[in-house]
Amino acid sequence: MILPNQLTVLRIILSPIFLYLFLSGNELLQQISLGVYLVAAFSDWYDGWLARKYNFITAWGKFWDPLADKILNATAFIGFVYLGVLPFWMVFLILLRDFTITGFRGYTDYIGISFTTSRYAKVKTFFQMAFIYYMLVIYILSQNSFLSKLYGNIFDILLNETFILILMIIVTFITVHSGFLYFTENKTAMKKLLKRK
Repeated sequence: MILPNQLTVLRIILSPIFLYLFLSGNELLQQISLGVYLVAAFSDWYDGWLARKYNFITAWGKFWDPLADKILNATAFIGFVYLGVLPFWMVFLILLRDFTITGFRGYTDYIGISFTTSRYAKVKTFFQMAFIYYMLVIYILSQNSFLSKLYGNIFDILLNETFILILMIIVTFITVHSGFLYFTENKTAMKKLLKRK
């Protein structure tokens, strides 16, 4: 198995490890979970860079690499739902959209029908990742007993329930809307798919 694909597998393996550490309730383990998440996220950038630089592009990687990304993001979202920080229904819509599109793209690539990914989808990914990074860093720091004593008021502002809800509404809307546009902007490919059936 080539290195980019090995990194993809590593990202999938690190996802449940991150979630376990994040939900442990232990300050040190939660801080380690942030490191695990960042390593997994960095592996995504690095395996993509390797694949482009050395043309390590495989059918296996084209399917599993984006799926590994979704699994990693899903663990973070699920963790925050479990902790009562994010509303379940919004996370459900995000995960439904992401896994549906990823599975659909994998299937259409397999049967030889190409669906294009818009810049808007990349914007969606950026907003999701920025939100997850923000939430992980601020939440984990706020759980540190020393820092919470010094900067408790700041953490209360940064993790304000209304503020987080507004951010989550924006992320959810962009995610769902980009999924809708994914199909409407690929009408030709959809027609080919329907004719094939």
